[in-house]
Amino acid sequence: MSTSPSGPSPSRAGSAGDRARLLARLLARLDAVDTAPGAAALRRRSYTLLGLGPGVRFLDVGCGAGRAVGEAAALGARVVGLDRDEGMLAAARERLPGGAFTAGDATALPHDDGAFDAYRADKVLHELADPAVALAEARRVLAPGGRIVLTGQDWDTFVIDAADAALTRTLVHARADRVPSPRAARAFRALLLDHGFRDVTVEVAIATFTEAPWLSLLTGLAEAAARCGAVTPAEAAAWTADQRQRAATGRLFAAVPFFMAAATRG
Repeated sequence: MSTSPSGPSPSRAGSAGDRARLLARLLARLDAVDTAPGAAALRRRSYTLLGLGPGVRFLDVGCGAGRAVGEAAALGARVVGLDRDEGMLAAARERLPGGAFTAGDATALPHDDGAFDAYRADKVLHELADPAVALAEARRVLAPGGRIVLTGQDWDTFVIDAADAALTRTLVHARADRVPSPRAARAFRALLLDHGFRDVTVEVAIATFTEAPWLSLLTGLAEAAARCGAVTPAEAAAWTADQRQRAATGRLFAAVPFFMAAATRG
C-alpha cells in the first residue's frame, strides 16, 4: 500500500520539509499496520496462495516500504515491487538495498505481457476509481497459469464499540465516502471472475484493535468527519471522549475484516 487515502501523497505535499514529515508519519503508520497482530500471518498466507518459491517471478503492486518484497525474496522469488509514490519507493530502496523497485500505477503497469508468475495487490484496489482496469492489467502481465492474490478491507465494515451507535455509523460511512472505491474488497470475487480468472477462492481475516496506542486511529476518524461536515465538532468531541475513556480503562475495541481473494489466470 503506497499511502492512505486519509491524507495527501508525500510526493504531492508542499515544501521538502512538509514532504519529509508526511512521509515519516505514513511510514510509521504503515509499519504499525504491518506489525499488528495477525498481519504477518496474513502476508504469509498470501505467499502460500501465490505459490512463491525459488525462481517465481512475482510482482507486488502497491509495495509501499517493501516489507513484502523482502519477505518474498527470502523465499527465493524473483520480486519486483511497484508503487506510484516516489517517496515510498525511496524508503523501500533504503530499507532493502538491491531490491528491484519500479514506479508505476496499477492501472498501467510498465511490464510486458506474461512477465510474471504471481501478482499481489495488498490494500490497493480501494484507492482506484475503477478497480476493473487494474484487474485487466493484472491478467495481462500474468503468464497463463499464474496466480493472483488481492487483499483489502471493506471500508463500510468497520466495527467500533461506542456508546452512540448511530453516530458511529455516521463516522464510519463518512470515512468510506472519502475512499474512491470503498467496497472494492467485497467485489474481489466478481472482479476476478469477470476478468477470466478461475479457481477463485475468498478468505476472511479479522483484525482487532484493543490497545491504547490504536486510539489515534479512532480519534482521527472523528476529526476527519468533523472537518468534512459529516458531524458537528461537539459530536466529534463527545465521541472521542468516550473512546478515550475506553482506552484508559482497557475497554477499547475495534475490528476490521480483511478479504483475501486468490485465483489462477486461465
